Amino acid sequence: MISADMEGATGVTWTGDVVPGTEQWQRMRRLFTGDVDACAAGLVAAGATQVLVNEAHSSQRNLLIEDLHPAARLLTGRHKPLSMMQGIDSGVDGVVFLGYHTGAGERGVLAHTYLENSITGVWLDGVLASEGRLNAALAAEHGVPVLLVTGDDLTCADAASYAPAARLVAVKECVSRYAAVCLPPAVACAQITDAATAAMAAAGRHDAVVAPHRIEVEFDATHLAEAAAVVPTVEQTGVRRVGFDAVSMTEAMKAFKIVTYVAAGAVEGIYG
Repeated sequence: MISADMEGATGVTWTGDVVPGTEQWQRMRRLFTGDVDACAAGLVAAGATQVLVNEAHSSQRNLLIEDLHPAARLLTGRHKPLSMMQGIDSGVDGVVFLGYHTGAGERGVLAHTYLENSITGVWLDGVLASEGRLNAALAAEHGVPVLLVTGDDLTCADAASYAPAARLVAVKECVSRYAAVCLPPAVACAQITDAATAAMAAAGRHDAVVAPHRIEVEFDATHLAEAAAVVPTVEQTGVRRVGFDAVSMTEAMKAFKIVTYVAAGAVEGIYG
């Protein structure tokens, strides 16, 4: 399975690259699809018989299916119960985090966690957590190893802490939130294919790790925490912070998804 986000794709550096409908997004869709195809090619070369690609960015309708690798199946569209990780419970033998980025409150190209600019930090069991860390914990709950992570260099450094056995490919070097030194697509894709081929050696389901978890979320405004705290089981732990406990990572991520939806709905224009 490939969980494909866009902020960490080859060449992507700023808002216009990833907002659906813009001219620049149309251009970057091709590069994003190229990264996915390069990954699928490597997985298949090393023995994968099927590759499920779950679109994980924004509208989740960004990849060009007409250019997709023939061994891939595309899970596209929004409102999936497990969001970025939909399909992790379908018997897959490994997952790739492609085009990922660092989390809210961290340095990195287009760094954020779910909401682009209203969340200033997310903690999983007391550890500052990117989307990658959250999704790796969900994968572990289903016994699925993280095989490969691609994104900027800081995303790769983050991945080394939550998926130490995974292969890493930095397709760009972060200069700032909106600037990076990028590899040409041909070079980035070749590195992704090579890493995916090598990563297949680690494919194979492990024992599931099911355990209770706590997630805490900090917002950039008090009213967002107040809005999120209306959700049952969510408690306001500070003026801009909420937290909740769940019996499993699956339940924790479903609750986190609800918290982000409620908070996003409470944002009011340019004041947030």
